[in-house]
Amino acid sequence: MTDRREIGRIWEETVEDTEIIELYWQRSETAIKETDGKYGSYCKSIIHNILQNREDTEECINDTWLHTWNSIPTERPYEFRTWLGRIARNLAFDRYRRRTAKKRGGREMDVLLSELEDCLPSIQTVEKELEDAELANLINDFLKKQKKENRMIFVRRYYYSDSVKQIAERYGISESKVKSSLFRTRNGLKTHLEKEGILI
Repeated sequence: MTDRREIGRIWEETVEDTEIIELYWQRSETAIKETDGKYGSYCKSIIHNILQNREDTEECINDTWLHTWNSIPTERPYEFRTWLGRIARNLAFDRYRRRTAKKRGGREMDVLLSELEDCLPSIQTVEKELEDAELANLINDFLKKQKKENRMIFVRRYYYSDSVKQIAERYGISESKVKSSLFRTRNGLKTHLEKEGILI
């Protein structure tokens, strides 16, 4: 059960996000500074896990703030942190695709994407497919039915692009347990999507 202190903390964060968003609506450049102060590390972590390059990460985080500036006030995001994370992730994937268009190697991101090849419709369009409303809903429905640990491991790997080692360290488990959990969850997801009529 959530205690009053936790409710208060959540309320304060919501108010603060609302205030930051309001700064964007007022076209105040302070909005970017406040966003970077609160969510810079979070977004950089997502971007760096994908790009594995400090210079590219810095350029991509700047692109993230520019995209955020240009998107508000057209949009007023409800879950600001999640919304920012999605922008950072998509821009990082775009940069990764451009960088590796002519060369594919054994980098971590290539491994990560290849893991999803057997349980999602098309590896060439996996980022687009993950954003597709119907597929996203099916994946979310499946993940809600999984054990919390398996769900968290899956999200850390395929949304935040954490390495197997990072996940193992985060949750204090072995790398083999992480791999086993991911393998079972991917197979379960594939079966679930096939039952729902999604062609793999």
